[in-house]
Amino acid sequence: MARRSLGRRFGWLWAAYAVSAYGSGLGFGALPLIAVLVLHASPAQVSALSAVGPAVGALIALPLGPWVEFRRKRPIMIAMDLARFAAMMTIPVAYAFNQLSFVQLLVVSAVTAAAKIAFNAASGSYLRALVRPDDLLVANARFESTTWSSIAVGPPLGGAAIGLFGPVTTVVADALSYLLSALGISAIRGREEPPRRTDKSRARAGELLDGFRHILRHPGLRALYLNNLLVSGLIMATEPLLGVLLLRELGFSPWEYGLAFAAPCVGGLIGSRLARRVVARYGQHRILRTVGTLRAVWLIGLAFVRPGVAGLAIVMAVELAIIISMSLYNPVLATYRLEHTPPDRTARTLSAWSISSSAAIAILSALGGLLADATSPRTAITIAGVLILASPLLLPRRPGPSHGEAGAGLSAPTKLSA
Repeated sequence: MARRSLGRRFGWLWAAYAVSAYGSGLGFGALPLIAVLVLHASPAQVSALSAVGPAVGALIALPLGPWVEFRRKRPIMIAMDLARFAAMMTIPVAYAFNQLSFVQLLVVSAVTAAAKIAFNAASGSYLRALVRPDDLLVANARFESTTWSSIAVGPPLGGAAIGLFGPVTTVVADALSYLLSALGISAIRGREEPPRRTDKSRARAGELLDGFRHILRHPGLRALYLNNLLVSGLIMATEPLLGVLLLRELGFSPWEYGLAFAAPCVGGLIGSRLARRVVARYGQHRILRTVGTLRAVWLIGLAFVRPGVAGLAIVMAVELAIIISMSLYNPVLATYRLEHTPPDRTARTLSAWSISSSAAIAILSALGGLLADATSPRTAITIAGVLILASPLLLPRRPGPSHGEAGAGLSAPTKLSA
């Protein structure tokens, strides 16, 4: 079957996303890796890097949702890419002058986290302007497959580059990818009409919470939101702990560490390519419940990692199972979220979702780091694996309102003038 064309403008957006994703793939885990290898950070400090940066970034991004909502999205996306480029480039400069510090890594993490939230809020709204509603799942699946393919290729190359050229090499590559992404987005043709307030009112302080209100008042979104906070928070909280376990306690090399996460990412291509077919066959609700449950059962396997080839195989098998589940689940969730959100509240809803996810990751990463310091990284990973088994209880038990009922007025994307 021929690949469905989503238009030239979507092609530019996808290309810009791909460049950025592959740059991030090269720089996968770069800041924790630098903290461990260059600054000799403790497990608590590595977890703090994964916690404090996103937490501060979420606070910075909180007022950005309403600001993004009522402005042209493409200039915001370009500005956020340039902000991330500038922030990331401070690391190799400081390293070259022997001035790199843990505080700087925290600041860069916070700035890039805030910029990412604003970028994602703008890009989600902009996507609705570029593709038809029936093509949203196809578009989201393509983004998802690009994400996982970039992680499959990037970390091994990044690990090799670090070994050959030094610990900040991949940070430079990641920074340059944001610059190229900004150039790609600027190449999208067509004048974007500025969004208009439907109520003709001035901005109000309550708009900061409108995205949260919409999520919490919608039964389906509320259940998926709470489930996602727990699952993403626990999975991401184990990442720095697993880095310490593999690199420091079990003696894995940086390239083995990269390989352990990269090779299983081929599963992301499998899951994302299946998304449209399985939804067409089984329905959106069944996929969200079934796959949402499956993605929670694998994390406990990381508690059994051992040194050597056997340990590497365990990590890769667990990661493969998680990634197949997540890559199938994520585009379905992203499409459901857009379908059940009014056009004039999309940026605020996506911003609220991202801010909450960052906060959950920050809190659980901090708790994981404290637990790892008090016990061991393996114990903290085990507890996270047990807790995540309760997450399917938060999934919606019944299908939400139909697309027509919940998405009245969502049948046509926002128009861009030619």
